[in-house]
Amino acid sequence: MSDPVCPLCLRPIPPDVPQSRHHLIPRLKGGKGGPTVVLHHICHKEIHAALSEAELARNYATIEALRSHPRLRRFADWVARRPPGFTSRVPGGRRAGQHQAPALGQAHGS
Repeated sequence: MSDPVCPLCLRPIPPDVPQSRHHLIPRLKGGKGGPTVVLHHICHKEIHAALSEAELARNYATIEALRSHPRLRRFADWVARRPPGFTSRVPGGRRAGQHQAPALGQAHGS
């Protein structure tokens, strides 16, 4: 059986690579029990760094919409050039006005 493919960056997600389940409509905005997708953890973190829960629910509730967002498109293009197991802090920081918790872990190869 082949590895699942991350719908944001289109890279395979090997079993030993951190992954996350993303609710296409955030749970806090009525998406509990709704459709989800499995992403690389780094890709999931970038989605939530770029967009608020309200923005996700209102305008970005599909993979196609997420991939069309300028910051997420640039990120997907950038991370697609890395190996499937690549992990790092989310580049580019959080969206304006959001509290930023300390990042955990370090980039591979640092």
